[in-house]
Amino acid sequence: QVQLVESGGGLVQAGGSLRLSCAASGSIFKIGTMGWYRQAPGKQRELVATITSGGTTNYADAVKGRFTISRDNAKNTVYLQMNSLSPEDTAVYYCNVALLISVVWGQGTQVTVSS
Repeated sequence: QVQLVESGGGLVQAGGSLRLSCAASGSIFKIGTMGWYRQAPGKQRELVATITSGGTTNYADAVKGRFTISRDNAKNTVYLQMNSLSPEDTAVYYCNVALLISVVWGQGTQVTVSS
């Protein structure tokens, strides 16, 4: 089994920054695309950003220019640097990792941005 451990969430004022981390551990043979999703209260879970094993990134329009996704393949870890945060970014952020024949989700980490 593969487990994902997320960290880095918290409370921040508008305009501030946070860095999320998600480390994969367990029976890992190969990790494909890694990504971050978020779910705000009363809303559906939505894509934030993804990064392939080769480093190609994709961002939701709402976060382009403010968020940066990166990964450390040696550590099986994906990061999300979030700058210029606004209250609209408040949500539970979930890490997502694609394995050979399955997809694993993290437990989620709360990000709250105060105005």
